[in-house]
Amino acid sequence: MAKRIVVDPITRIEGHLRIECEIDKGHVSKAWSSGTMWRGIELILQGKDPREAWLYTQRICGVCTTVHAIASVRAVENALGLEVPMNAQHIRNIIIAAHGIFDHIVHFYHLSALDWVDIVSATKADAKATAALAAKLSPWPNNSAQEFKNVQDRLKKFVATGQLGVFASGYWGHPAMKLTPEVNLLATAHYFQALDYQRKINKVVAILGSKTPHIQNLAVGGVANPINPDSQSTLTVERLYYIKTLIDEVGDFIKNVYQIDVAAIGGFYADWTGYGAGVTNYLSVPEFPQDTKGESFALPGGYIPNKDLGAFQAISTFNDSYFSDNVKESHKHAYYKGDANLHPWQGETDPDFTGFQDDGKYSWVKAPTFQGKPAQVGPLANVLAMYVAGHKPTIDYTSKVLELAGSIAGSKLGLDVLHSTIGRHAARAVRAGVLHDTVVAEWDALIANIDRGDYATFNEPVFPKGEIQGVGFHEAPRGVLSHWVVIEDGKIKNYQCVVPSTWNAGPRNDKDELGPYEASLLGNPVADPENPLEVLRTIHSFDPCLACAIHLFDPKRNELVKVRTNV
Repeated sequence: MAKRIVVDPITRIEGHLRIECEIDKGHVSKAWSSGTMWRGIELILQGKDPREAWLYTQRICGVCTTVHAIASVRAVENALGLEVPMNAQHIRNIIIAAHGIFDHIVHFYHLSALDWVDIVSATKADAKATAALAAKLSPWPNNSAQEFKNVQDRLKKFVATGQLGVFASGYWGHPAMKLTPEVNLLATAHYFQALDYQRKINKVVAILGSKTPHIQNLAVGGVANPINPDSQSTLTVERLYYIKTLIDEVGDFIKNVYQIDVAAIGGFYADWTGYGAGVTNYLSVPEFPQDTKGESFALPGGYIPNKDLGAFQAISTFNDSYFSDNVKESHKHAYYKGDANLHPWQGETDPDFTGFQDDGKYSWVKAPTFQGKPAQVGPLANVLAMYVAGHKPTIDYTSKVLELAGSIAGSKLGLDVLHSTIGRHAARAVRAGVLHDTVVAEWDALIANIDRGDYATFNEPVFPKGEIQGVGFHEAPRGVLSHWVVIEDGKIKNYQCVVPSTWNAGPRNDKDELGPYEASLLGNPVADPENPLEVLRTIHSFDPCLACAIHLFDPKRNELVKVRTNV
């Protein structure tokens, strides 16, 4: 008889995501992905000045911050047909790449690695043997026996107190954990080192964006970063060269630690390349515009139906109708009035909570579709698109990760293994390397542009009378993000955000087809229904961030949260 289990919340950074499963004979037979809070930003923006929308939308989340700001200004610029100066494009691109690297490092080490790494087991490791293993994998200088011994001593103190702090909620000793104590110690040491490197790359975002997590330098028409080599009050060459130092340091970590660790875990858990594929329609968009109009990009994107790489169709420009014509969102299984399946420009956001219904409405998240089908978004979709488009760095990094993972697994691993739970981690590590190459190129391009005497960073927007509409898309760390705006007489008439975690966490659509989270869980093994670590492994591989998909709503307008600060 099937057993029903609930995992709520399922994320390590913020809640709102509830996964329900039926377990039959040790495997998931049914699944429901439920967003438990409502995102009402669309209603807040009605009647607002379009130039201010990005300030509101990036507050959707404290994690996915720059991404909503970028998509928002692009949507308004697209509606106006407004060009963006190249300096502004390069500055935005550096912020985008740096934020993406930061996000990917944090996701693997601090949000997902503990699904695979047994921290407590690391206390039993031989530090010298760990150093010898590490030397075979990478030339990273911080892989010394002394470094591993220091980390192990810190862990032993944690364990001795019985208070594991941030490690307290792990599945230590779970039968699905299979790494040796030495590999666990290696990964744990890199967990701590990653804290430093994610901070370094986030400094780049803070310097150019004026602060982080919510940047302050964007504007419809460009950025607010003045460039003047003769003034210390502006973006100076000294600041830019400090940024370059940070970029270079983090690049070493990506290539000698992050990619190696992901490949190693992929090799040790090679059986997980057979689980978690789910929806294999893959959607991504091009990123890093290389001109003022958004007609040329550094990284390609597009659509792959049913994992058929030969059927890849590129999305080429910000004005590509192939993208803008084919996105819809269904309300059939979401807590909104009716069961409409609408294009975002006609999107409706009228809440109608019914309570959880297995075959009815059960989530605050809508169900997006592309060409009428559910689609998986994220680094895997993006890497597959770039690979089939012939992007050489993507091909090279993918080969590197797969070859190392295959050598550890003892078998050759081809591109097909990426359609899996562990494959999403591999793709994210590949994309981190691509983003690093991109941020270096964007820094070089910005310096070259300044050397030519071009200091322009802003074109002023002018809003016409009547109605206009635009879409801004962005290949965010978790996948395709798009903001859709309708502007009438200079004010926002309608605004819809179709975010990565809506694509992946969405419920069944208007045709009752499963969303990507739900589909990925079918057939997933669960050794112990009371401790469903394997469910977390697959869902965490998508890097769920449900604040972007939903927000809190009380129709009775009761006070929900009170925050006090001591000044």
